[in-house]
Amino acid sequence: MLDYLIVGSGLAGISFAEVALKSNKAILLIDDKSQNSSKIAGGLYNPVILKRFSEVWNAKEQLVLMNDFYSQVEDKLNEKFNFKMPILRKFFSIEEQNNWFAASDKINLSDFLSTKLISTKFDGIDSPYDYGEVLHTGYVDTALLLVKYKAYLLKKKLLLEESFDCSDIKFLEFGIEYKNIRARHIIFAEGFGLHKNPFFNYLPLDGTKGELFLIKAPNLNLDVIVNTSVFILPLGGDLFKVGATYNWHDKTPLPTEAGKQELLGRIREIITCDFEIIKHFAGVRPTVADRRPLVGTHDMYKSIHILNGLGTRGVMLGPALAKMLFEHIETGIPVDPEADIKRFHKRYLKSLISRRP
Repeated sequence: MLDYLIVGSGLAGISFAEVALKSNKAILLIDDKSQNSSKIAGGLYNPVILKRFSEVWNAKEQLVLMNDFYSQVEDKLNEKFNFKMPILRKFFSIEEQNNWFAASDKINLSDFLSTKLISTKFDGIDSPYDYGEVLHTGYVDTALLLVKYKAYLLKKKLLLEESFDCSDIKFLEFGIEYKNIRARHIIFAEGFGLHKNPFFNYLPLDGTKGELFLIKAPNLNLDVIVNTSVFILPLGGDLFKVGATYNWHDKTPLPTEAGKQELLGRIREIITCDFEIIKHFAGVRPTVADRRPLVGTHDMYKSIHILNGLGTRGVMLGPALAKMLFEHIETGIPVDPEADIKRFHKRYLKSLISRRP
């Protein structure tokens, strides 16, 4: 019998798989390739929400766990995924500079926001008001990570590439049976696919569509991440990832002309050199209205669990939340109340009433 059957192979799914394997648990991961938000994500990690100058939830703890996690995975797979790189916030006015310095005086932000203006001039970007530097930042090559990790699982015969049908679950005394597979627990890490899950579709997961570009700009001399209304991430070879848009209405993972024009407009506000669009990406992020993830155990079925709602910060949240859920299942340590799906218990009760004949 397996310890864990994991449904979904985005950042949430592989994070839990790695945490479980590290504890010598028997796992199998099922992936139908239907969700792509982790694959096309920018992969940036940043402990500060720059739009509001507020600390990311549990940022310090997440950064420590994240760096340890990716370091171990890099050693395991003999591949580099985590690239530490400064994030510079371009200022458009003296007022923005002043707001930055005011934020850097806050106790919870002082470790993350440098008080020294960065006056470096990058070819292709006009910056008369300089930059502010966010500390402890970088990016994870999520596309490469997922490809390499799934190849590792496939080689170990721990990956099954097929659609998962919840109606085939049978509940046993000590776990579940799915087709010919028996497991003590199921972890649902399906991202936006949660809406098709009858056990957890009462949860308020509201996907946010994001669109990104891969551009080529030979005259853009940039070796840091620049963040303003969009981020510009240098990948080498004159290639840059640029994003992202936020659309709360369109739930399709397809690039749009409207998204393209929005990104083009924002890019042209930042860089002054010519560029070529090499690729246009789109995906639906699994976001929640209260900006907290969805972690926990089903009220009725104690062998069914969820790890979802990582939103725009999956590379930071994934390792920490996977550890949180694993420890909850194995040792009974409570899930952080801000992440626990118990906060939506009333919605669950209403869903039961609505399903009565």
